[in-house]
Amino acid sequence: MSHPQAASTQHPAAPSTVNSRWPLLALAVGAFGIGTTEFGPMGMLPTIAQGVDVSIPAAGMLISAYAIGVMIGAPIMSLLLAKWPQRKALMALMAIFTVGNLLSAIAPDYLTLMLARIVTSLNHGAFFGIGSVVAASLVPREKQASAMAAMFMGLTIANIGGVPAATWLGETLGWRLSFAGIAILGVIAITSLAFALPKGKPGQAPDLATELKVLTRPVVLQALFTTVLSSGSVFALYTYINPALRTFTQASPGFITAMLVLIGIGFSIGNTLEENWLTAPSPTPWWVFCCCSVSAY
Repeated sequence: MSHPQAASTQHPAAPSTVNSRWPLLALAVGAFGIGTTEFGPMGMLPTIAQGVDVSIPAAGMLISAYAIGVMIGAPIMSLLLAKWPQRKALMALMAIFTVGNLLSAIAPDYLTLMLARIVTSLNHGAFFGIGSVVAASLVPREKQASAMAAMFMGLTIANIGGVPAATWLGETLGWRLSFAGIAILGVIAITSLAFALPKGKPGQAPDLATELKVLTRPVVLQALFTTVLSSGSVFALYTYINPALRTFTQASPGFITAMLVLIGIGFSIGNTLEENWLTAPSPTPWWVFCCCSVSAY
């Protein structure tokens, strides 16, 4: 669930939080859709495996393919869209999201579905990177952290509502309709972004050498290492939560959906705790930050 941080940018005087409400909601809608498509297949894994006639471990590689696509796509898409107006860039990224989910819905076989998931993933990192900059530009400096948290709240709410809904739909009507439903979320997000965000001006291409230099800082590497360990430990189980519950507890689809809702609530509580620690006026010990990062997952 980690996402590339937006580069620090000096923003002009921002509008009031009243005027920023709808733009932040539009960004949250996009985050909700991305969170649903990222985690949704984890709840539908046995159904997808049966649909494309592969084993559950092979179906789990669809999750890995998405993750690899996020890792590769984030810097590439950010560079390609750097000169675009931010609203246009975000809408283009959600268009990729929509097309990828539609391709997933009609994929005739495992390989095609794998490629469709990679296409879908290309929007992920760049959307959150550009979206963070946009969210911060909408409010005064002292409220920028809250504005970015509002956008990311869409991601955590997806684990409470979107992922369980996708799982239920996949179990009852089929996983293809579930992906089609997620594609509709993409259309809603594109429409919301088009009407809610300011047009903006073309950006400037970043200095690639300067951007990469941040990876030489020990504190950045420490944060990345913590994220990798915490995410890897959680997703090793969460990816196979559906077949695990079916095998070990003979859980019904309704019970699995309820457990996914419970997990989503835990994600939201953890993210809220982490946000409160990070925005606290007093210095926060590094070990508290690590605990909050793990609790967010």
